[in-house]
Amino acid sequence: MSANRAVWGRVRSRLRAFPEHLAAWAAQAAAYGRCVQASTAPGGRLSKDLCARGFEALRCCFAAAAKKTLKGGLLGGALSTALTPIC
Repeated sequence: MSANRAVWGRVRSRLRAFPEHLAAWAAQAAAYGRCVQASTAPGGRLSKDLCARGFEALRCCFAAAAKKTLKGGLLGGALSTALTPIC
């Protein structure tokens, strides 16, 4: 049972840091949101890869944050190098 608590403790600490990370990604999140909103507005047409550039920028932010939180943790550097952003 104590191993289960340790896992949830790590998960909770990562989730608590998420709002801080999201605030740092405000520009990327807003750009992606504007693209999707414009595409789904009346007269707009949402299609595959229309907002891919904005999505990729936001995905890179998430990958960078995942790399930071996993570095030195239970999974160590092996998984964190696999999540290195490609941007």
